[in-house]
Amino acid sequence: MTVDTNEQPHIERGHQLTAHGSDSHRHNVVWIIIGIVLLVLAVVLVWRHFNAAKKVASPPPKITVTTATATKGDIGVYLDAIGTVTPVYTASISSQVNGLVVAVHYKEGQLVSKGDPLVDIDSRPYQAMLLQAQGALERDQNLLAQANTDLERYREAWARNAIAKQILDDQEKLVLQDEGTVKNDQGTVQFDQIQVDYCHITAPIAGRVGLRLVDPGNVVQSSGTATLAVITQLDPITVIFTIPEDSLGPVEARLRQKAKLTVDAFDRTAQTKIASGKLLTLDNQIDTTTGTVKGRSLFDNKNDTLFPNQFVNTRVLVNTLQGVTLIPASAIQQNGQASFVYVIQNNIAHMRSIKPGVTDGGITQVDGINPGDVVANSGFDKLQDNVAVVIPSKVSTQPAPANTSGSSAP
Repeated sequence: MTVDTNEQPHIERGHQLTAHGSDSHRHNVVWIIIGIVLLVLAVVLVWRHFNAAKKVASPPPKITVTTATATKGDIGVYLDAIGTVTPVYTASISSQVNGLVVAVHYKEGQLVSKGDPLVDIDSRPYQAMLLQAQGALERDQNLLAQANTDLERYREAWARNAIAKQILDDQEKLVLQDEGTVKNDQGTVQFDQIQVDYCHITAPIAGRVGLRLVDPGNVVQSSGTATLAVITQLDPITVIFTIPEDSLGPVEARLRQKAKLTVDAFDRTAQTKIASGKLLTLDNQIDTTTGTVKGRSLFDNKNDTLFPNQFVNTRVLVNTLQGVTLIPASAIQQNGQASFVYVIQNNIAHMRSIKPGVTDGGITQVDGINPGDVVANSGFDKLQDNVAVVIPSKVSTQPAPANTSGSSAP
C-alpha cells in the first residue's frame, strides 16, 4: 500500500494556535518591561530626593575667621593737602657798585651767619672818592667855624654901635650858608662811605649758600642782572599748601578759637613722615581758578629734613574726636551704600549695620556697635548672618589701638 507524503496530518480543532494569541503574548512582555523601567526610575527619584533632603537638613560647615575687638579711644580729623617747602627768607645778592671782583669768601653749600663776608669788589676808586669828600667836609667845617667867629665879633661891635646892623645881618646869613655847605659835604661823605661798604658784600641773613655764581676777576655792574650769591634760610622753614574752599570752614573755626593746628609733612608717596609743624596763617583770599586758599605752616628744620621747593603731602589736624568706638577698617563691609560688620557672639556671626566716620592708619571710627564687641576681620567671602564660625586659638584677637590720630576730613 502506497502512502501519499503530501497529505497533511489531521489536527484537531482544539489544538490549533491562532495568530491572535501570539500577539497578545508579546504585548504582555512589553508591558512587563515598561513596568520594571518605571519602577527603577521611581526608585532612583526617591533615592535622589532622599539624599537632597538629607543634604538640606545637614548643618552648614563652620567658617574659620580672625577677629578684632572694638575699643574706645581718640582719633584725629585730618585735612590732606599738597604743599611745597618754601623758605622764610631767600636772598639773591647782586652788586650795588661797578668794579672788579677781587675775592670770593664763601664755599658752595656753606652755612653762613648774618654778617659773614661773601664777596669783595675792588674798593680803591670809591675810597679815593670818599677821601675827597672828607677833605671838602673838613674845609667847609673850618669855613663855618671862621664865619661863626666873625659873627660873634660883629655882634659885640654892633652892641657898641661900632658897625651897621646890615653888616651883622649879612654875617648871620653867611653862617647859615656855610652850615648848608657842611651838610651837603656830610651827605657826600656818607654816600661815598656806603659805596665803599658795598664793595664788601656780607650775608644779609643766616642760611645756606648755593652754588658759586661769580669768580675773582669778573667785572660786575650795579645795573646788571648778574647774581653773586643766593642764600636760603633753612631753619626754620615753611610749607605752603592749598586747602579746598569747602574745607575752609572747620579750619577757620579752629583758628578763631586760637587753636594751634598741627601740620605733618609726608614725602611724595605720603607714607613716610618727614616733620611736624604748626599752622601759621591762611591767605586773605580764595583762588577762583582752583577754588582753594593757601596756608603757611612753620617747621623746625634742625636736621635739614625739608629742602626748599620740595614737594610734600601735608596733613592738618583740624580736630580730635574723643571717646569714640574704633575698629579696623578692614572689618567693615559694604552693601551698596550701606556699611556693616559681623559681630561674633557665642561663635555665631551676626550682621550689624554701622555708620563709619573718620579713618586713619587702618583704624575707623564707627557708630552702631559698642566698645568690647568682637567683629570678624576675615573670611568675608563665606560669611553670612547667623553662621557658625571658628576662631583659631593660635590667632590672637588684636584690639584696635585705644589712641590714634589722623583722618581725612570728609
